[in-house]
Amino acid sequence: MQETCLPQEAVGAAFNRETMLDVRRRTQDAVRKIASRIHPGMLEEDAVELARDVLADAGMLRGWHDVYVRFGRNTLKTFGAPSEPGVYLGESDIFFIDIGPVWKQWEGDAGDTFVTGSDPERARCADDARAIFHEVRRHWLKAGCSGRELYRYAEDCAHRRGWRLNLDLSGHRLADFPHAAIHNGALADFDHAPSALLWVLEIHIRHPNEAYGAFFEDMLLDDSHYL
Repeated sequence: MQETCLPQEAVGAAFNRETMLDVRRRTQDAVRKIASRIHPGMLEEDAVELARDVLADAGMLRGWHDVYVRFGRNTLKTFGAPSEPGVYLGESDIFFIDIGPVWKQWEGDAGDTFVTGSDPERARCADDARAIFHEVRRHWLKAGCSGRELYRYAEDCAHRRGWRLNLDLSGHRLADFPHAAIHNGALADFDHAPSALLWVLEIHIRHPNEAYGAFFEDMLLDDSHYL
């Protein structure tokens, strides 16, 4: 069990660093597998069912949050908001996947954005969600600032690249299930420097004028986990 002096960073009896890292890998693998089976002409509702099937086949018994696959204009939707029904993926389009599976006793969380076709602005949007994540993560490593300060920095990063940051998706705890019994607040409201492996940094950006956006999330970890 990890020692901590902050109640927001407490963990349960089953918490294990190496297991959490393995769950991270399994969850990211599931995102990539789901994405590889999504194609233009697919209905978003069918993609959600596909994602659930992939996770069930991988051994997920439950999720700590719902399965989200967002196509096109639904990529503007914030966490928990229902998608507009009947949206099909276009030939030159954008979509993201956000899953929160529980593998046995341990929570995973991963989200990433993908594009179809060759539209340069949609590709840049997907790439920039990842790039902003790493800009903010490196700022956390260097400056040791609070979660609240990290999201102010993330807003600046998004603005410099020409995007708007959605602060309704603003990070959270992750732990042995359920983290919400320990702390259910946002990283953007955390007035301390977040510890590695315990927090998820979420970046959700949108085009300032067009009806699409991009999403990326991962644990706050040092550079060795991204080589």
